[in-house]
Amino acid sequence: MKIIDILNRKEVTLSFEVFPPKTDEGLAAVTEAASGIAALGPDFMSVTYGAGGGNGKNTAKVAARLQDRYGLPVLAHLTCVSSGRDQVRAMIGTYEKIGVGNIMALRGDIPKGGRTAFDYMYASELVREIKSLNPEICVGGACYPEGHVESGSRKEDILHVKEKVDAGCDFLTTQMFFDNDAMYNFLYRAREAGIEVPILAGIMPITSERQISRSAALSGASVPARLRAMADRFGHDPAQMQQAGIIFAADQILDLIANGVTHIHVYSMNKPEVAAGILRALTGIVECGRG
Repeated sequence: MKIIDILNRKEVTLSFEVFPPKTDEGLAAVTEAASGIAALGPDFMSVTYGAGGGNGKNTAKVAARLQDRYGLPVLAHLTCVSSGRDQVRAMIGTYEKIGVGNIMALRGDIPKGGRTAFDYMYASELVREIKSLNPEICVGGACYPEGHVESGSRKEDILHVKEKVDAGCDFLTTQMFFDNDAMYNFLYRAREAGIEVPILAGIMPITSERQISRSAALSGASVPARLRAMADRFGHDPAQMQQAGIIFAADQILDLIANGVTHIHVYSMNKPEVAAGILRALTGIVECGRG
């Protein structure tokens, strides 16, 4: 099933993201974790793509497992910063072969040594390539409530997001954010720019103290005083910090849904217990299981 059809059909959706292992040796553990999250019955799941394209085959393996065993719609990621046209087209063919009809098209983070492929300079070019090869593939793109860390301004950033939509993106998913006001402001600016596709709110449950600074550095997201206080109070105790992170994320989601942002994508970090905790906290608000 196409992700866009799910978003158009259901008023409230909840999805989870998992990432493949760096090596084949880690595949069993990741598959088990992903299966634990899939068993919760989210509306769909996404599987990320490894840095430098090295994990492409494991992305496909995890995606196929989730789809075949659990009947879940799967959104497979594809990045182009270190992948040339031949490799990109090969991965698209692989996804088509295993029956994955949803692709998250991303430029990807530039490696420390610099990019190694130049066939696609921007994600919008990758989106256009996917749609030219197979217009039936549902394509998602990324957006940034507080602006991409490389953008000169938020206005410039919104224009780049619009380019992705014009290239064929069917929906967008935000980078993580911790201040819902940033999301509401972004949505206003996006609609003003003529971006009308569904926009999913990307939520990252913070379950360790060091995760805060790392996540903020990668995403450019601001860290509210409330989140810092939570880490200061509970960061010394892993169990307490995990529970506090679940509550914070669930509270974010509740506020978003109450304010009309009803498509939620959770960066689960391959932790079934965190995904389950969020679902428990939202019992009666978010429907468990696909329907």
